Amino acid sequence: MTETSFFPLPAPLSLNDVAEASGARLLVPDGSGDVGLGARVITGVATLETAGPGELAFCDSVEFADKMGATRAAACITSERFADKAPDGLALLISARPAAAFLAVTRTLFPSALRPLPIFGQEGIAPGALVHPSARLEAGVTVDPGAVVGPDVEVGAGTVICAGAIIGPKVRIGRNSAVGPGASVIHALLGNNVIIHGGARIGTDGFGYQPSPKGHQKVPQLGRVVIQDDVEIGANTTIDRGALSDTVIGEGSKIDNLVQIAHNVVIGRHCIVVSQTGISGSTRLGDFVMLGGQVGVVGHVTIGDGAQIAASSNVKGDVPPGVRWGGSPAKPVREWFREVTTLKKLAARRTADDDGEGSNA
Repeated sequence: MTETSFFPLPAPLSLNDVAEASGARLLVPDGSGDVGLGARVITGVATLETAGPGELAFCDSVEFADKMGATRAAACITSERFADKAPDGLALLISARPAAAFLAVTRTLFPSALRPLPIFGQEGIAPGALVHPSARLEAGVTVDPGAVVGPDVEVGAGTVICAGAIIGPKVRIGRNSAVGPGASVIHALLGNNVIIHGGARIGTDGFGYQPSPKGHQKVPQLGRVVIQDDVEIGANTTIDRGALSDTVIGEGSKIDNLVQIAHNVVIGRHCIVVSQTGISGSTRLGDFVMLGGQVGVVGHVTIGDGAQIAASSNVKGDVPPGVRWGGSPAKPVREWFREVTTLKKLAARRTADDDGEGSNA
């Protein structure tokens, strides 16, 4: 099978360009400086193990330092600590934060990998797209075949609506945003530079019912979803619109795939919510909150600014700002670890006692 690159390199970078993009200092292991190296061309990025001639790798830990001696990469971003592990001829770029420097170069080399691209491969409104006559699209908007843009929608310049996406009536989407294939956005206001990945459901009904002798009576969900600038929503994530107030996702927050965010939830700025997390209705997250994978949060609680919740934890009450909690129910991590350690000791003691009884029998 012919090798296919889905993210072609726009233009190779010289090592001088790499140094400028990453802020790293260019040298070689013998300390001869960057003379003659600056023009060496980088044509891709890879791991230390898989990199070949012309490719850039990075090393930022003891685990990978031992692999540096066998790498075939043209250059490696690393720290002063691991520079002596490099083989002869491997160009080094020295950085205090190698992973961050490598990321900066990768973003420079592959800007097309940063957000969903048009599936049909052309700009503008493609044949087969259905755009209502009352929709207002600025110049430079791309709408793929099979996408539906409803009445009174407004979309800003540079935004991409991918194939099969649905944009409901009166939705507002800012500039340089992207709605991935098969996603739906209804009852929502999106800012600039917002990324909605494929299959996400934004603005659908919140789950609200009033029990009665005749059965469960549906509560109308009359609010909206407000997504501020620079937010990214992962594939197949669902964000319900509010019942009376709005569901809000704050500026710069990143939501992973397969996350459920219920009605009236307010998420602050620059939060991280990892896959398979569920946040129940009317919960509030402060700024810079981090929720690990498979966290469950009950409704009507507040998680303070900067708090971190460990994966698979269950949050059943308010969490103070700046803390690290875990467990079920979630509690300060040291307390949680003590409980786990105590249970392990008790279990080990019980097993030893049982084994002793068996040997006496």
